[in-house]
Amino acid sequence: MKYLGLDLGSRTLGIAVSDITGLIATSYTVIRHNEEYDRLLDEVGKIIKEENISRIVLGFPKNMNNTIGPKGELSLAFKEKLEKRFNIPVFLQDERLTTKEAETMLIKNNTRRDKRKKVIDKLAATIILQSYLDKENRNGKE
Repeated sequence: MKYLGLDLGSRTLGIAVSDITGLIATSYTVIRHNEEYDRLLDEVGKIIKEENISRIVLGFPKNMNNTIGPKGELSLAFKEKLEKRFNIPVFLQDERLTTKEAETMLIKNNTRRDKRKKVIDKLAATIILQSYLDKENRNGKE
């Protein structure tokens, strides 16, 4: 079973995919969308078909005090659009601090600032997806 990991930003969508065993997440791509969600769904649909995706994990940006702000509401609305359009399960994964974690990883790896901007969203999507897969695999083994 393959998973698609998504990190929805205001201008970009970071994407990661899992291996067929659902154990390892890998960075895939970044799609610029400028809030053109219908076109974005078309692009996601192509990836779902090409990669034979059966589950989606969408980053859920909660506020640090665990409330849901405007970005969280946007993710909830996008989740509904994904489920309606593709008829596959979409799971929300808390994404607090994933972009910061991705940036820290890139800085430690001595990635130049201009290069970081190009890859940070797909790395954040990879962290979101890997966190979800790790949680699911732990729960499945207990």
